[in-house]
Amino acid sequence: MSAGSLSRHGLILFAAALLSCLNAQQHARAALDPSALDLARHVDRHYNQLHSLTAGFTQSYEGLGIKRVESGNLLLMKPGRMRWEYNSPAGKLFLLDGKYAWFYALSDPQIQRIPAKELDDLRSPLRFLLGHTQLEKEMNNLTLTSAVNGRFTLTGQPKGQEKRISRLTLTVTAGGGITAIEIEETDGALTRFTFTGEKPNVAIPAEAFRFTPPPGVPVVAALPPV
Repeated sequence: MSAGSLSRHGLILFAAALLSCLNAQQHARAALDPSALDLARHVDRHYNQLHSLTAGFTQSYEGLGIKRVESGNLLLMKPGRMRWEYNSPAGKLFLLDGKYAWFYALSDPQIQRIPAKELDDLRSPLRFLLGHTQLEKEMNNLTLTSAVNGRFTLTGQPKGQEKRISRLTLTVTAGGGITAIEIEETDGALTRFTFTGEKPNVAIPAEAFRFTPPPGVPVVAALPPV
């Protein structure tokens, strides 16, 4: 066999070995990466075992010619209670006490209230995460992609909200903790929540989820979603 043949033979063997190595790496990667269903179940388990949660949040909105960034602190407690207290802008509050949802800001001349069962609010996804949720049953066409820092994104269409929301994306850790929620509405508006400093199962006084209207500020019924 000539030197040229030996060289070509060596290259073929090297290419075959390299391809085998790459295939092995791909199989190993596939074995390590969860499926969309696997990760959705990790999220379910992570939140279903909690009875309360606190975290900092940043909320951004872009749409209809408006750009807005707000931030504050979030409190969650089973069953179905949450408090979004904004420090920027200060004095803004969204509270769900289990029966009613309350909307108030210091600059508002009135307080809006709506029965919780009629609520269709973009902050609602976290409310369900402190119940006994199954994400794969609450979202259609659930897909998974890799994100930065070892995180993943779960994207789907929330059931029953097809007329309002075209896409809901959760950024989650491998353990199932949510670090961001992105919601694209059918009109193109984009709302994003990012969460930091999550503290699970902390003691939260029940009074944190009770709302007492300030004296002289009327309470009006908020309109249910169309």
